[in-house]
Amino acid sequence: MTEETLLKKRWYQRSGLWAAVYFAAMTVFMTMPLTLRVFDSMVGEVGDNIYFVWLIGWFRKALFELHVNPFNVWFLNYPQGWSLAYTEITPANLALALPFSLIGGETFAYNMAMLLTFFLSGLFMFLWVRQLTGRTDAALIAGTLFAFLPYRFAHFRIGHLNLSGTQWFPLYFMGLFNLFEARRWDWKPVLAGGISLGLIALTSQYYLFMTLFISAFMGIFYLLFQARDMLRSQAWWGRLAAMGAASLPLTILGVLPFFALLGEGGLPDRNVSLARLYSSSPTDFILPSTDHFLWGQWVGSHFNRDLWVEGTFYIGVVAAALAVLAWVKRKDLPSPRLMPLLLWTSVFAFILALGIDLHWNNQSVTIPAPAFLAERLGRTELPIPLPSYFLFLYFPFFAKLRAIMRFGFFVPFFFSVAAGLGSAWLLQKFNGKQKLAVTALILGLVIFDFYPGAFTDFSKVQPRAVDSWLAQQSDDGAVMQLPYYQLENQEVIYGQLIHGKPFVGGFFNAFPPEQYRRIKPAMEGFPSPESVAMLREMKVRYIVVDVKEYGSLTELRASCESLGLKFAGDFEGEAVFLLNDGMENE
Repeated sequence: MTEETLLKKRWYQRSGLWAAVYFAAMTVFMTMPLTLRVFDSMVGEVGDNIYFVWLIGWFRKALFELHVNPFNVWFLNYPQGWSLAYTEITPANLALALPFSLIGGETFAYNMAMLLTFFLSGLFMFLWVRQLTGRTDAALIAGTLFAFLPYRFAHFRIGHLNLSGTQWFPLYFMGLFNLFEARRWDWKPVLAGGISLGLIALTSQYYLFMTLFISAFMGIFYLLFQARDMLRSQAWWGRLAAMGAASLPLTILGVLPFFALLGEGGLPDRNVSLARLYSSSPTDFILPSTDHFLWGQWVGSHFNRDLWVEGTFYIGVVAAALAVLAWVKRKDLPSPRLMPLLLWTSVFAFILALGIDLHWNNQSVTIPAPAFLAERLGRTELPIPLPSYFLFLYFPFFAKLRAIMRFGFFVPFFFSVAAGLGSAWLLQKFNGKQKLAVTALILGLVIFDFYPGAFTDFSKVQPRAVDSWLAQQSDDGAVMQLPYYQLENQEVIYGQLIHGKPFVGGFFNAFPPEQYRRIKPAMEGFPSPESVAMLREMKVRYIVVDVKEYGSLTELRASCESLGLKFAGDFEGEAVFLLNDGMENE
């Protein structure tokens, strides 16, 4: 190895280290002041975030204290039991979080896992674009664009740890494109693509399904329009099969709980009306995020952003400009086939994200119905169906997707890559201090375009007084929370992690289980003889009642005691009644 080659290798390694420092510092800055409150608070209001806090706490407890299978959640939806596959599990992000949970608890672990998704998304995009261009400056720009996409901030604020786990995508598509372009056997893209696909499967089933769909389109486009000679290449197909085989161990691990539940009929198809609601609009890709520090409030007040969390796919002015430059100069780029592949795959993802029918500003676009149809259908206007409508009806598993609009994620993702290519072409025109100045200017514009401002809304995860009291009771009697709808209240379910007793409720907002639907009519009538009979049948011991939902405590207590329930106490507005059927030793 020559001295010049050795110096280049050292610089390559050092640039990666400095990039890691840069993305760590930028993560702290872009999420401020979370790092000052990382042990006891979460960004945003309590919502989906507390589910992931609970999930981290439960996995830590199951693995390190109880030494049981964490996927067997017998203590929720008691006595029937419940599967974690009814909702997202995101084992890959749990693996990031668990070490931190041993240090500072589940809230600290949740926050650290969230912060790591920013850091790793930027760093892995940096590695891909540096490989494509050989330039550290262009790779920093692409990594910054991807790590701090408004899409990521939207799901960060709402607490979607699973959808925040975008860090594997640069590694996967780097491996896939390298495999496409390879003309001889190379184990690196095979392993990079295969293992990364497995990690995507362990992050989100939405992401896995969409990634396979997008990858299939990329492969078809590549073979039909860019490299037809590969159609008959056994070596090319062999490398692709090897990548698939490399992905299987982790992918099977990720999908197994869901296929087991599917076999039991537990994952029904979505209703087409619900899927229509979660259809994207072209405006979702051009409007700045509603949490932008300067004009976000203006965007929210002048456009329909009711679905802003799911519909934030803002590409960014800087990313769009650099991507256009990359398209114009595509023949001068190191990988000339990549830009057409990025463009047409982005178009494909954009069309799929538009959903069941055409929307504009999150409102369905309709056209006048022909007279013969209007009379037959009983309506004068018709929506404009899009490809996802037919995929929803006929393509396997497509109807399992509620938010089809999530395909839109791939548009800003691919634009970030294209912007890295465009910035590489631009920056080669400058030298020395000029190059540094232009790089700094572009990075500054990117940050200005995406910066959400300092976060001011934080929530603390802490047990209710009644949960602490339940934890002190030595028996393992089951708990029911009333009124009935609060069985799905995520703060209430988090309390189960504190008291450790079987709980009739659970995280049912996606797929309510059979037991929940069956007992609902009787339990919504509480306090009544029918509801108490149901409680006895289910062997419930502790009935926790939100007093303000039932009027005064005096009236509630009188009604419950007349039905044979024993009042145990009022804990900051949560009254506890005991069902006495010989279950207690007095």
